[in-house]
Amino acid sequence: MHITKEKVMEMGMIVLGNLAIAIGVSFFILPSNILSGGVAGIAVALEPVFHIEPRLVINGLTIGLYILGAVLLGKQFALKTFVSTIVYPLFITVLGIWFADVRITSNPLLASIYGGIFVGTGIGLVYRVGGSTGGMDIPPLIINKYTHIPLSSLVMMIDGLTVLLGAIVYGIEASMIGLVSVWVCGQVINKLITLGAREAKNVLIISEKHDEVIQQIYQQIDRGVTILHATGAYTQQEKPVIMVVLYKKQFIELNRVIAAVDPEAFVIVSDVNEVQGRGFTYSKML
Repeated sequence: MHITKEKVMEMGMIVLGNLAIAIGVSFFILPSNILSGGVAGIAVALEPVFHIEPRLVINGLTIGLYILGAVLLGKQFALKTFVSTIVYPLFITVLGIWFADVRITSNPLLASIYGGIFVGTGIGLVYRVGGSTGGMDIPPLIINKYTHIPLSSLVMMIDGLTVLLGAIVYGIEASMIGLVSVWVCGQVINKLITLGAREAKNVLIISEKHDEVIQQIYQQIDRGVTILHATGAYTQQEKPVIMVVLYKKQFIELNRVIAAVDPEAFVIVSDVNEVQGRGFTYSKML
């Protein structure tokens, strides 16, 4: 099997991502008993009940869920998750031994926030190269395969059950602090996944002065325009719809153009996470 430079970089990113997750768990989540998502949250929730060292629960669940996923989800899943399943328990164990007495903060809210930042960063790095962190990602995938319940709903259900378990053991306030970590983690993951993407606005304009609006867009903003043909449901009249995609910083100028040409124009604006093509990712042809 030929190992390319790209594959080595991907492996390095997966290892680095798992290290970031292990740091967040070892230095913030476990010392402050933060009820975060994933296997770490379950380990924290179960510790007062079964009195088992959380790191042992994390390692056992990580490896056990990997084996279950490999059997039920197939070879491709097993290959994508193998590296994370090996290095994550290793990092958790080593950090637990080397820094057993380290407690960066005694403030649970700070621990929740920074734990979420590190875990979200790690998961985001792994996702950016198409890898998987395994762990509690696996049960929703398995249930989805056999029931076809939407994956997003299953993830919310699993996280909800984890939070409910934590609320029973630690109380409502601890669960509320844990939800902060889950939210921060999700925000960081989303930011990392879209990092480097060219965010833009997609604007639809319906105007009686469409020709003039188009000319002003060309002259003032230097953006291409697409004409969509639409029919009014009530009037049954055909009307052209101007569609223009532009950078966010150009949206203010577009608003000025529309207001100057046709203040009564109907405008629909939506965010675009990424846009590619001429004028965005390629040099504009003259």
